[in-house]
Amino acid sequence: MTIEDNLEKVKELVFKEKNIIVEMNSALDSEKNSKNEQEKRMMEVQGERLKDFLKKTNEELRLNLEEANINPPLTKSISVKEPEKVIVKKTEKKEFVKEQVKKSDEKISELDREILKRLKKEREKKGNKVEKTEKKTSEYTQLANRLFSNYAMTLIRQKKFKTVGQDLVKANLEYSLVSYVSLMLFNTILTFAISFILFIFLLFFNLSPMLPIISRATESLGVRFLMVFWIIFVFPLATFLFMNTYPSLEKKSLGGKIDGELPFAAIHMAAISGSMIDPTKIFSIISSTKEYPNLEKEFNKLLNEINVYGYDIVTALKDSALNSPSQKLSELLNGLATTITSGGSLYDFFEKRSQSLLFEYRLEKEKNTKSSESFMDIYISVVIAAPMIFMLLLMMMKISGLGISLSTTMITILVAGGVSLINIFFLIFLQLKQSSTA
Repeated sequence: MTIEDNLEKVKELVFKEKNIIVEMNSALDSEKNSKNEQEKRMMEVQGERLKDFLKKTNEELRLNLEEANINPPLTKSISVKEPEKVIVKKTEKKEFVKEQVKKSDEKISELDREILKRLKKEREKKGNKVEKTEKKTSEYTQLANRLFSNYAMTLIRQKKFKTVGQDLVKANLEYSLVSYVSLMLFNTILTFAISFILFIFLLFFNLSPMLPIISRATESLGVRFLMVFWIIFVFPLATFLFMNTYPSLEKKSLGGKIDGELPFAAIHMAAISGSMIDPTKIFSIISSTKEYPNLEKEFNKLLNEINVYGYDIVTALKDSALNSPSQKLSELLNGLATTITSGGSLYDFFEKRSQSLLFEYRLEKEKNTKSSESFMDIYISVVIAAPMIFMLLLMMMKISGLGISLSTTMITILVAGGVSLINIFFLIFLQLKQSSTA
């Protein structure tokens, strides 16, 4: 082994000893501040393991230093010149500085100058950017709170929207339960008012896709009432049900996105935990990479519980697992809390969990590929074959005079409208499918 190899090994061992000492200090602080006897014993065992590991590393460092032989005797004496004193008058100070800058510029190449200019511009751009962290409530939400917050509080105390409140937290929606219930009630009543106006309008007028679009109704008032009275109830009820289920849908979509990022984040965490770093730092590093935007929000909530609310890491992990939109992330955090409590190896935990998560991710992708092929066959049958058969059927009925006889313009509108609606349906379905499996 050459001297350069020995020196590289020495650097690695010194860095490893530094990490061990940091971990020992962290374990000692946790042992002093902890009030739980089981956690104190666990920290004590962890400290003894770190001491043994430090002794082994120190012995290996000593052997590498002896092999490197980095202290040979000096053969030449080195003379050190004293720096010359430079006296600059006040009047000549600016000229002296300009001359020094010119001399330093002469030694810099054109490429270095371009790099320095670019770095200076980027620094100025970053300095001009101001991140806004405060988000104000919209005026629409404030109006809903003023009108319905008291009644919303009464419903919440009766535990009418307990599931909605849990889904709001898991979906990371920026609404409190009182504000969201107030919005739900306000939107339902507003939809009811619009539906009632539409109902009154349709009592006396007809809407038609052909000109004239609006025409006076010819049926009696009782018949018109039976035809359009459902509008008053269907639209408000649909609005209420949609807002009641929206947090659940958002939670499911976010859980799918987190499941897509989790296998690769677990591999990243396994690599970081191999350096025996503090578990809290693992989540800080993952959040700072900006490579996992959905996991970043969950890890930031975990770090806030530790740094802001003062919870210990095990309690914060269990609380974050309870409020996580992803079942797989919840299992990962609970398993990590158990590993820390029992004093197990974080590297082994993350390594095995990343392998299982990556295997499940590949199976899910293969399943989605097979289902996409089936949807493609259905799309070809419904969008291409079915409209052609339907149009031929209508044309034959028109020519023969049997059944419904429609004009060529109406047949074209029906076929084009039907194909457009089917395409819109498929696009919405694919978007929801992609969001749930991303």
